[in-house]
Amino acid sequence: MKTCIDPEQQLVRDLKNGDPSAFDRLYWKYYKAVYANIFKLIKDPDISKDILQEVFIALWIKRATLKPDGSIAGWMFTTSYHKCIDHLRLIPAVPLCHSEINIADEWVDYRKQKEQENRLQLIQQAVNNLSPQKKEVFELCKLKGKSYEETAEALNISKHTVKEYLSAAIIHIKNYIHRQSQSPVSVLLILSAFYPPFF
Repeated sequence: MKTCIDPEQQLVRDLKNGDPSAFDRLYWKYYKAVYANIFKLIKDPDISKDILQEVFIALWIKRATLKPDGSIAGWMFTTSYHKCIDHLRLIPAVPLCHSEINIADEWVDYRKQKEQENRLQLIQQAVNNLSPQKKEVFELCKLKGKSYEETAEALNISKHTVKEYLSAAIIHIKNYIHRQSQSPVSVLLILSAFYPPFF
């Protein structure tokens, strides 16, 4: 008699074998719930997103230690909880003086700005490598927030063609970023950070 394997257990098995698509599917299944769990403790959206990224980076790095018959949701929530506690422990008990706060804030803002510039540049390179039609579809749907119907009407093509072009464009961008960064985690984090439809 053939044993039925739970779909989520199969995803974990695939992840343990280094399958990026399994990672993608787990990310999209759990990222909202994990983020909400983090935000309840941290109360800061930017820091919560940073911790969310750390959780999924840890998931990829520690994939070989996962137990397929265990709860992957439990693993992520436990990991996110401990990372929140680690962050809260680093917050100084004594408030800094205003000058120290200003310097620290300026450094954080500068670092975030440089990271954003580098990520946007990488995405722009990937978009520029698309064919003209796929690039138009991607920019209308993902950058300008147009619906499939609006994009189809604007380009005088069918809704089905829009979906095909958009899917192909996203795969191309993911593959391009993966080749440049050598990490499937980076693909998800870069796309989710700067294109609202992905996050």
